[in-house]
Amino acid sequence: MNPIPWGAVYAGAVQLGAYALERTGPADRERLLRDCSTNVDNLAAGRWETLLSSALVVEEPMPLPYALLLVAVLGYAEYAYGAWWTAAVFLFGHASATLLVYGALRGTTDSGTRRALDVGTSYGFNAVLGALTSALPRRAVRTAARAGLLALAAAPVLRRGRTFTDAGHLAALGIGIGVSLALDCLPGAKHQKMA
Repeated sequence: MNPIPWGAVYAGAVQLGAYALERTGPADRERLLRDCSTNVDNLAAGRWETLLSSALVVEEPMPLPYALLLVAVLGYAEYAYGAWWTAAVFLFGHASATLLVYGALRGTTDSGTRRALDVGTSYGFNAVLGALTSALPRRAVRTAARAGLLALAAAPVLRRGRTFTDAGHLAALGIGIGVSLALDCLPGAKHQKMA
């Protein structure tokens, strides 16, 4: 077992960064967030580094329940699969969902959408959460958990006031569940099952 809880270190660093960002001037804060954002304009201009930087900043400090849930999900994933696997799924889900959203929006002419702030931990969180369903002990429980999570993520996409972030959350969760289905099919896959 890894002695360093990397998920907690990551969440803590993001949270501390958000508190520090609150103490900067409004213009500097806005510039930093825009520079890190994976919005359509940044990606269309070839600013691919934002696929990583956007996962390192949040617009405002995370609410405590969400921050604790992020630490719990990342922590269990590290326990069950290891820190490298967790980081890979987090980054793969974050980047893939971002690129799917970008692909859907890149033709838009709405400047508000093209320049919208798109930063945060939620796409990676959803991907790891979806992937963790493979750690559930019985196939029926895994199937029910996957269906329930997809239904919860689809609900905001189906409502009238949806945003592209809602679609990104659903995409990231779907990517994570795809990873979990692949794990279920691997012969001899070794990981900790939840009791």
